[in-house]
Amino acid sequence: MDWWFYVIIFIVVLIIALAISGIRIVPQAKVYVVEKLGLYNRTLGAGFHWIAPFFCRVAKKISLKEQVMDYDPQSVITKDNVTMQIDTVVFFEITDPKLYTYGVENPKMALEKLTSTTLRNIVGAIELDETLTSRDLINSKMTEILDVATDPWGMKVTRVELKNILPPKDIREAMEKQMRAERERREAILKAEGEKKSMILQAEGVKESQILQAEANKQAEILKAEAKRQALIAEAEGQAEAILKVQQAQAKGIELVREAQADNAVLTLKAYDALVEVSKGQATKLIIPSDIQSMAGLVASLKEVGTDMPTDATKKIK
Repeated sequence: MDWWFYVIIFIVVLIIALAISGIRIVPQAKVYVVEKLGLYNRTLGAGFHWIAPFFCRVAKKISLKEQVMDYDPQSVITKDNVTMQIDTVVFFEITDPKLYTYGVENPKMALEKLTSTTLRNIVGAIELDETLTSRDLINSKMTEILDVATDPWGMKVTRVELKNILPPKDIREAMEKQMRAERERREAILKAEGEKKSMILQAEGVKESQILQAEANKQAEILKAEAKRQALIAEAEGQAEAILKVQQAQAKGIELVREAQADNAVLTLKAYDALVEVSKGQATKLIIPSDIQSMAGLVASLKEVGTDMPTDATKKIK
């Protein structure tokens, strides 16, 4: 009885061990491809699963994350027979685990070889300058071609990037010289444009200064002319006022003479005074009217009469 007991215990433990060995826990973003007796059975997603021991096995564990393949530089010849080194980076993800497992032997190596041949075909149809300036075009073409070619392998190529494009040394030196000459040309153009703008601004400044100076001179001349006009007006008004005063004085004197009822003797004395004033001039020859020539005797007689006349009367005659 003890012997049977141990046999039963052994069988139970063996069954439990076999049951435990069939347990599979699949992590997130991964799938397991299960084969049963050498044939594809099913694909296990993330979570807890159990497969029959001895009959089923996990043939391949596949990650569903996007993967990156960085390939070594390879020689590529352009359309104009220039050999250059180009290395590429391919981004892809697995969309069908069954096709990825059974579609092609070593899918990653197959993708590398396909990328290399596709790159040679595309670059071989374009020239060096276009290769250097058309990276986006090359990337999009390669992505499209590789995506279609890898569909039977359960893969999807999401992106292709040309990491480095390395032309031969002599080509690089020529390109550097060309770039240096282009930079110097642009620098000379920018310098010339700067000097041109500076000269234009300077000329405009001089022009504005001349215009302002001319306007200032014009304004000064206008002010001077206005001041001179005002001075002439004031001087003319002064002269007119002086003439008016003289005329008023003469009129007043005549009026006083008329009021005094002066006789011919007084008028003769006034004429004599005017003759004296005339004689003070620069003339060397005087013409005296005949009526005034008898004035000397008249003056003498007036002096004699004046000595006998009262003082008040004499003053009045004078």
